[in-house]
Amino acid sequence: MVLGFFMILVDTTIVSVANPSIMSGLDTTMVATLWATSAYLLAYAVPLLITGRLGDRFGPRRIYLIGLALFTASSLACGLSPNIETLVAARVFQGLGAALMTPQTMAVITRIFKPRERGSAMAIWGVTAGVATLIGPILGGFLVDSLGWEWIFFINVPVGVIAFALALRFVPVLATSAHRFDWLGVLLSAAGMFLLVFGIQEGETYDWGVIWGPISVWSMIIVGLALLALFVVWQRVQRGEPLIPLQIFRDRNFSVGAAAIVTVGVAVTSMALPLMFYLQLVRGFTPTQSALMMVPMAVFSIVLARPVGVFIDRRDPRRVATLGLGLVALGLVLYYVLLRPDTPVWQLLVPSAVLGLGNAFMWGPLASITTFGLEPRLAGAGSGVYNTSRQVGSVLGSAAMAVLMESRLTAQFGESAASAGAFGGEGAGLGTLPEAMHEGFTAAMAQSVLMPVCFIVLGALISLWFAPRPPKTGSIAVQAGE
Repeated sequence: MVLGFFMILVDTTIVSVANPSIMSGLDTTMVATLWATSAYLLAYAVPLLITGRLGDRFGPRRIYLIGLALFTASSLACGLSPNIETLVAARVFQGLGAALMTPQTMAVITRIFKPRERGSAMAIWGVTAGVATLIGPILGGFLVDSLGWEWIFFINVPVGVIAFALALRFVPVLATSAHRFDWLGVLLSAAGMFLLVFGIQEGETYDWGVIWGPISVWSMIIVGLALLALFVVWQRVQRGEPLIPLQIFRDRNFSVGAAAIVTVGVAVTSMALPLMFYLQLVRGFTPTQSALMMVPMAVFSIVLARPVGVFIDRRDPRRVATLGLGLVALGLVLYYVLLRPDTPVWQLLVPSAVLGLGNAFMWGPLASITTFGLEPRLAGAGSGVYNTSRQVGSVLGSAAMAVLMESRLTAQFGESAASAGAFGGEGAGLGTLPEAMHEGFTAAMAQSVLMPVCFIVLGALISLWFAPRPPKTGSIAVQAGE
C-alpha cells in the first residue's frame, strides 16, 4: 500500500523539474505547461472526501486497485502524449487515480492493525508522505537529464504493476456494509472543494482578480466555502447515511489531528519554494543538486521511522508529535539564520538533518494518535478527511508562499523584483542572478521561510490539545470489526 502511496506523492513534485523540457518537447507555453501540475493537484484534492467513503462502502482493497490501475494507465498516457492538451487530460486521470488510492492506504492500516500495534505502520505511512516530496525533484532531475521528460511518467508503469501484484497478494479483503450513497453530499463537497482549491491554487495566476466575466478568484473561494458549509449542514440534518459522518469529530484526537495536519501541509509544501530559489539563483545549483541538499532530511526520516513507530506503540504518542513539530520549526529557524549568500554548503545540511528528525517524530505519531479511536466502519471517512486536510493545506501553502515571496522581493527591489528571475524567467534555476542582487534576494527568501515557521508552531500548539490514549487495547467496535 505504501509503495503506491509513495508513487502518488512523488508525482506531485517530479513534474516541476521537467517543466522546461516538457515545454520545449511539446512546443508549448509556460502557462500551459504549468497546467500539467495544476490539473493533477486539482483532480487529486477535490474527490478525497468522496473516495475515502467509497472505500468504506465497496472495500478499500478494491478501490485502491482501481485507483492504482487508473494511475498506472494514465502515467503511460502522459509519457506518450503528443501535445500539451493530451498531457493535461492524462494528468487529470492520474490525479483521479491518486485520489482513489490515498485514503485507502491509511484506512487499511487503521483496520488491519489493532490501535496499540498501529504505530509502526503509521510511522512508515507518515514518513512516506514526507520523504516522497523530497525524492520527486531528485528522481525527476536524474530521469530528465538521462532519458528525457517522458520517463518521469514511464517509471510509474513497472512500479504500478509491481504494486498492483503485491496488493493482490498481501492486502486482505475487508468487510463492507451496503448503504445508500449520499449523492447530494457528493455534489456539494465536490463543487465546494473544486471552487476552493482552484481559487487558492490559481489565484496568483490571475493576480487574485477576474478570471472570466463576472467570475473572480475571490468569488470562487467564497462560493466554495459556502458550498462546503452547506455540505456540513446537510451531513448533520439528513436522515440517510452521510458522506462524512460528523460523529468522527466527536473524537477529540481526530479533530485535533485534522487541524494539525493542515498546518503541516502548509509548512512542508511552502518551505521548499524559497529554499530552492535561493540554492539555484544565488548559489548556482542545478535543480538536482538543490534537491540533494535535502538528502539528510530524507535519510533521518527513513532511518528513524521504525524505531519511532515501535516507541509510539508502547508509549503515548501525543507529546512525540509535539516534539516532531517543534523540531521542524527549529530546522526552519536554522534555515532563516543560515540563509546568506556566502554560507558554507555544509552548514546548510544541518537544518536539513534537524528537519529529518522532526519528520520522523511528526508524521507517524500524528497519524497514529489521530486515528487511534476510529472504528473500522469509519476508517475510510476519517482517512478521507485527514488527507483532504493535508492536501488543502498544501495548496494553501503553495499559493500563500508565492504571494509572500513576491511581496518580499518587491520590498527588496521594488517593481524590478521580476527581473530577479524568481517567477519563471528563462534564467530561473540556472544561477544567472546578478551578484549585486544576491544579498537582497537571499534576505527575501529568508524572510519567506518565517511563514512555514509560524504555521508549524501553530500546529505544535494545536497538538497540545491531544488527549491521552485509552488505557485498554482497542474498543469493542474495533475488535468486532476484526
